[in-house]
Amino acid sequence: MTSSPDSSFGLEDTLKAILPEGKFAGPLPPVHLWNPEKCGDIGMEIRADGSWWHEGGRINRERLVKLFSRILRKDEDGSTWLVTPYEKVLVHVEDAPFLAVRVDRSGKPGPDQVLTFATNLGYETAAGPQAPIRVETDVETGEPAPYVLVRGRLEAKLTRPAFYELVELAVPAEDGTNRLGVWSKGVFFPLGPAD
Repeated sequence: MTSSPDSSFGLEDTLKAILPEGKFAGPLPPVHLWNPEKCGDIGMEIRADGSWWHEGGRINRERLVKLFSRILRKDEDGSTWLVTPYEKVLVHVEDAPFLAVRVDRSGKPGPDQVLTFATNLGYETAAGPQAPIRVETDVETGEPAPYVLVRGRLEAKLTRPAFYELVELAVPAEDGTNRLGVWSKGVFFPLGPAD
C-alpha cells in the first residue's frame, strides 16, 4: 500500500507510531491524545463485511489491517480516522469498523454474568456499563442491527451467528414490558420484543 501523491501519510512513520518497539502485542497507542494538524483523505474504507480497502483495492494483508486497527479513532462528529502523532487520515466506514464474531458467557446466568465479544481483528470487549450493547431496527424490513462498543466510540456489529448466540442467552425483561434482553456486568440490554 502506498500513499497517494497528495498525502505524506507514510507507512514507515505509521508503523513506528503503532509499534514503537517493533512488537505487535501490548497496549494500544494513545490515539485519543494525538491531535496532529495534518489530515487528509487517501481513500481508506472499511466495508460492511469488515474488509479494508485503499484507493479501490482490498488490503489483503491481515497483519497490516490489524496494525491499522490499533490507531483507529472515531470523533464526536462521527468521523473515523487513522491517527498518528504526525497526521491523521479519514477512514470511510460503511457500517461499523469491527465485526463481533463470537460471544462467550462467564459466571452464573443472570445479572452477574459477563458477556465477552470477540471481534474479527482479535479484540475482546466485555459488555457492561462502559461497553453497551445496542440494537437498531430497520424501519422498512424490521431487521435488527446489533452493536457492542469496543473502545472509545468504535463499535463492532454482531455477525448473524453471534447475534443468534446472544439471542439464545436472552431472558424476559424484569420490568414487565414485553421485551427480551441479556444481562452483562449488572446491566440489562434489551434486544427486542418478546414476540
